[in-house]
Amino acid sequence: MKVDVFNEIQDPRPWREGHQHARITESLEQAKLADELGYGCWWQVEHHGAEEFSLSSAPELMLAAISQHTSRIRLGHSAVLAPARFNHPIRVAERAAMLDHLSNGRVELGLTRSTTPEWRLFGIDPEHVRRQTQQAFEMVPRMWTQERFSYSGPDFEISDVPIVPKPLQRPHPPLWQAAANPASFEEAGKRGVGVLGTTIWESAERVRRMVGLYRDAAAACTEPVGSFVNNQVAFFTFVHCAETDEQAVKNGAVAAAAWYTVKALTFFEAADSFVETVRQHEKILEDPTGGGLTGDFLRAEAQASTRPNRAQVVIGRVLQGEAVSDEEIFEALNEQDSLIVGSPETCRKKLRTYADLGIDRLMAFHQVGNLSHESVMTSLRLIGDLIPEFDT
Repeated sequence: MKVDVFNEIQDPRPWREGHQHARITESLEQAKLADELGYGCWWQVEHHGAEEFSLSSAPELMLAAISQHTSRIRLGHSAVLAPARFNHPIRVAERAAMLDHLSNGRVELGLTRSTTPEWRLFGIDPEHVRRQTQQAFEMVPRMWTQERFSYSGPDFEISDVPIVPKPLQRPHPPLWQAAANPASFEEAGKRGVGVLGTTIWESAERVRRMVGLYRDAAAACTEPVGSFVNNQVAFFTFVHCAETDEQAVKNGAVAAAAWYTVKALTFFEAADSFVETVRQHEKILEDPTGGGLTGDFLRAEAQASTRPNRAQVVIGRVLQGEAVSDEEIFEALNEQDSLIVGSPETCRKKLRTYADLGIDRLMAFHQVGNLSHESVMTSLRLIGDLIPEFDT
């Protein structure tokens, strides 16, 4: 299992003078250290209008800066927002190819649909996002590999255009898809692209089943959108390592995990998204053909279902607007092994749990909430010491 870094450039209040500049330059320092320590890839998100939650509105620029201060670590988009009002597919292909040259061939490119608040901000019709994301997946690798590119679709008419530069990697950088539910995991596998998921709110057992769902879909893929099947699973979760379990808590790990949970569920308007996901799952289950691998997954989950676990109950209360204490949120998530927080020995055991689930890349989310830059750098170093045990 590769151990990577996942970064959003979080900027929680209270703000001091120059806080945005400080957060951005601190992230660059963290990336330089991650390169020295042997982390596999630095994954940068794309968000807009996120305020405290993320300053990472121009990830291609952040990754370009990192490329000039590092020599080994790979550089991942996790992920480019694919609907055309965010990023036209031609611009996606051009920027990623240029970054591939600037980094001497270290790019990993993820694409995703995004969510309701960002669609609303850019005036995007939710009915169009799936179609435009599919078209982006079809177009970008062809732009990279064809001397002259043409495409005719519902949203794009492109005729005999040279898209340059071509990427340095041949045939092209690995492709990924950010995914948050079983249907999206199956979709990524069918496309033949890697899948980028989150374990922060998922139990280890459900992660294991999601990995299996994706593997089955990827194994059946005979016509990938790119030139090859990128059969890889990456998950991100909150990671904070300190000299002792007590020091990790003292550093603010409990408050950071709770802050992220509340902010993420609020920013992504998760209550509405949850309702939409339930509708989607109902549609899959009602499909007379059985609903494919996702249908099988959901039926098996329903048959095995017992009472909601503690984490599910707590997240439900947060979604309903209840003020749940930091300690209760942290304990519920930690109880189901969603988080990797504590001493090196504690973190080693939890990393092993994820490695044993068959994950290819664990994206360690170090810079969360109000954790200090110094404690993040220490966490990077301590987890870095463990990397050789997993990346063999």
